[in-house]
Amino acid sequence: MVKIGISHGDLAGISSEILVKSVKKLPKAIYIIYGSSKAIQKAQTLLNEKFDLIQINKPEEAKKEGFYIIDLFDEDIQFGKPSVKSGKASVLFLQNAVRDILDKKLNALVTMPISKEWIMKAGFKYAGHTDYLADVSNIKEYAMILFCNKLKVGLITTHIPLKDVPKNISKEKIISKIRLINEELKQKFCIKNPKIAVLGLNPHASDNSNIGDEEEKIIIPAINQLKNEGINLIGPLSPDTAFINRKDFDIYIAMYHDQGLIPLKMLCFRKAVNMTFGLPFIRTSPDHGTGYDIAGKGIADESSFLYAVKIAKRLINKSC
Repeated sequence: MVKIGISHGDLAGISSEILVKSVKKLPKAIYIIYGSSKAIQKAQTLLNEKFDLIQINKPEEAKKEGFYIIDLFDEDIQFGKPSVKSGKASVLFLQNAVRDILDKKLNALVTMPISKEWIMKAGFKYAGHTDYLADVSNIKEYAMILFCNKLKVGLITTHIPLKDVPKNISKEKIISKIRLINEELKQKFCIKNPKIAVLGLNPHASDNSNIGDEEEKIIIPAINQLKNEGINLIGPLSPDTAFINRKDFDIYIAMYHDQGLIPLKMLCFRKAVNMTFGLPFIRTSPDHGTGYDIAGKGIADESSFLYAVKIAKRLINKSC
């Protein structure tokens, strides 16, 4: 039986509500939540929704389909009121879940939203899930991918200030990330010859170096080398028009976070999934954040989480 681990995320956010709303809609599997039973119980009361949640100490104890919890935090945290305490708790959940998936006690991991602000205030040295997962997995190359049924986007840089983007892209980085993305699309999504669109960094992809020169000096040389290796790609494309013909491509490679995620979330908000390519295990996540502003109101949308679980389960059972 497939075992899917779920890190509870920030208890002050909407994760507990989403988990409770999702139980009756999830496909059959063993689900192990690394989190707080107290928070789940609060969400059950909020939504007037009850289900059996079996407490265990380790994944090996879960032997039949259903919902289990490894209870790691017994303090009360109010929905909508994040703190250093909620930040520490979300890190604790993540660390325990990652330990078990690295030990191959889980088949996949779905990570619920955490707050970059509060995990860092709690002493966590990483800006989010992706860098942490790559570090503890001892991998040098990885890529943040977000996708829905209408669009896939890969990022060259992730959670850094916009002013730092130009100095954080290089020919070598673009080449290594696109190589990885190309191979993962083949292996995980069974796409035999991925069609990859590479965006420029500057408006109009620099308009022949009239608006910046990163395209000429960095992006075009990287594209040419990858083409010589037989990778099927085109670019650099002008970012303002590139997504018009999105059906022509299997994935877009964006130079920075918002360049790729704005079109994705306009097309697929609440129905997209975050995934990390390059990890030695399957990890997916909803496309939204902690939702502090709506936490405890009973109105959170579980669609993205359900899609994240669906994709994780599909990847576990994939056969190209």
